[in-house]
Amino acid sequence: MSLGDHLRELRKRLFIAAAGLVVGMVIAFIISEPVIDLLSQPIAHIAAQNGHEYTKLNFNTVTSGFDLRMRIAFSIGLLISAPVWLWQLWAFVMPGLTRKEIRYTVGFMCAAIPLFVGGLYVGWLIMPHMVEIMALFVPDGDGISRFYDYSTYYDFVFKLLLVVGVSFVTPVFLVALNLAGVMSGKTILKGWRVAIIVIVVFAAAATPAADVTSMLLLAGILCVLYFAAALLSLLFDRRKAKRSPVEPLG
Repeated sequence: MSLGDHLRELRKRLFIAAAGLVVGMVIAFIISEPVIDLLSQPIAHIAAQNGHEYTKLNFNTVTSGFDLRMRIAFSIGLLISAPVWLWQLWAFVMPGLTRKEIRYTVGFMCAAIPLFVGGLYVGWLIMPHMVEIMALFVPDGDGISRFYDYSTYYDFVFKLLLVVGVSFVTPVFLVALNLAGVMSGKTILKGWRVAIIVIVVFAAAATPAADVTSMLLLAGILCVLYFAAALLSLLFDRRKAKRSPVEPLG
């Protein structure tokens, strides 16, 4: 294909991906009401426990409600339309890949997508606990209220889910480096001490300092994924060694 053909093909793929995103955003905007209810459940739980009428999700501008719904529509719409734009990206790149590269790419996507979704689920599980733990540090007395700004609260939840989701995909990159010949399985496994320190520091940074339970849960899952990636890399190395011819001595 000529450069012009490639550009026209890219424009076509981008248009289809954008159309899929718009459809996903429309669907997400329609269901934004129950999503906001789910997001605000930890705040409602804190209010119910403390009997505090001033513990609420605060919308402090005229356009706040619409702004939050649009943010939710974009985030969830991106997830809903993922099969469309991922396929368009794949269809554009695939003709330039070798059969081996296609096989590795498919394997990478098949492993990365479920792990990312699993990370989102774990982040969603620990999020209410984190909000409730942090609420305990707010003094409870006359003249004190807990108004959670909608924008700050949404950014907290979104960044938490994104960070945990991406962290779950990290082991897949280790396996990809192993398949590319950059790192052996033994090298990955030998660095387990450093890896555990990095994982614990990351889990401590991603969760509030007072929420030890969430930190240990996140660190434990990431450690299991790390060792699973190391063992899988060792299996791949052993298979490579069996396939490679033995060089004569001397």
